[in-house]
Amino acid sequence: MNVIVDLCVVPLGVGVSVSRYVAACERILHDTGLKIHLHAYGTNIEGEWDTVFAAVKKCHEEVHQMGAPRITTTLRMGTRTDRKQTMEDKVSSVEKKLSALNK
Repeated sequence: MNVIVDLCVVPLGVGVSVSRYVAACERILHDTGLKIHLHAYGTNIEGEWDTVFAAVKKCHEEVHQMGAPRITTTLRMGTRTDRKQTMEDKVSSVEKKLSALNK
């Protein structure tokens, strides 16, 4: 089953800046071949359920290995069975509606 996920991994007990931990997770996600899109407060991920969640687990393992004693993660996800929908499809749908409102 395909899933679209919004993932935000926050290491605790490592100081104020977390960008090196985010970069480590991004590398893991990139290496899986999943479709990803980094944004200001997380990463959107699109792919097969098991592959996506295996990658999330690897992110946790890596961030702990980097010295974070604790991690809090926010995860939002969605699946569809009626049709295939990509991250780009979802954004495009909203942009079309916005365009129509601006006319």
